[in-house]
Amino acid sequence: MSYQIELRHIKYFLAVAEALHFRKAAEKLFISQPGLSRQIKDMEEALGVTLFDRHNRQVLLTPAGVYLKEELSKNLKHLDIILNHAKHLEEGKDGELKFGYVGSAMQHIIPELLIKFTKNHPKVLFSLKEMGNIKQIEALLAQDIDIGFVRLERIPRGLDSTLILKEPFCLVLPGNHPISASNFKNILQLKNESFILFDPEYSASYYEKVMGIFDDNGFTPMVSHNTIHADSIYKLVEKEFGISIVPKSLTTSNNPKIKCIELDMIPQRTSLSAIWKKDNSNPILTKVLALIHKEITN
Repeated sequence: MSYQIELRHIKYFLAVAEALHFRKAAEKLFISQPGLSRQIKDMEEALGVTLFDRHNRQVLLTPAGVYLKEELSKNLKHLDIILNHAKHLEEGKDGELKFGYVGSAMQHIIPELLIKFTKNHPKVLFSLKEMGNIKQIEALLAQDIDIGFVRLERIPRGLDSTLILKEPFCLVLPGNHPISASNFKNILQLKNESFILFDPEYSASYYEKVMGIFDDNGFTPMVSHNTIHADSIYKLVEKEFGISIVPKSLTTSNNPKIKCIELDMIPQRTSLSAIWKKDNSNPILTKVLALIHKEITN
């Protein structure tokens, strides 16, 4: 084989395979369209396969093209991770770990985990991004993050998880609300209130669990606002737009404009889990998971 395939040819192929349009792919790659077409043709000749069907101004992947797109996308991501890890080593870092998390995990769980981990691994770079549950799943499968902290009952194939904590829910009320811990009996006392809840897109299973609290008390809540951010919930409660129900780990005692009442008398509990891709090759992930499992078992 006289013609050698290089990394750039694979990137060119993937760009066309994603766009299914040579001009758009060329613009994205900042090269000329004829130049891109020539590179793809060279790659096809070197492999002895046809990657694209080109007819009537339409570009489609052949079966061989579909296979290569899937396999090369996956393995190119692995290569990027390996090269980035080498770069971090050159810069004096042991590596990088990318976190995704729901807001409640940042209250205590993740900060405590990072403090303990950096005692023995001070040269690790951490990237942290608050994301909804579904966005974390997508990012894990795409290997855009290494580990997530989610509130989900089920996870897709290819991912693994471990339970971090199971906790009760809490009511969140304005500071001047007549209901307090001393006179609260059950949720039915609040059936005429407007509720501010996490959006079902945050987690359908979490939303159904919260709705089960209302079902057990025989009423359907008036939901005035849905959001995916805890800060938005607290701001809306502060301004008396409604009340809310959140996981206990998301509550705070530092805000005098709101008050929280733990719902420890109801059966519903919410779970926070760490989740990761089974074939993730990041060596830092293995060390973080070892610490997580050690903390859980202690």
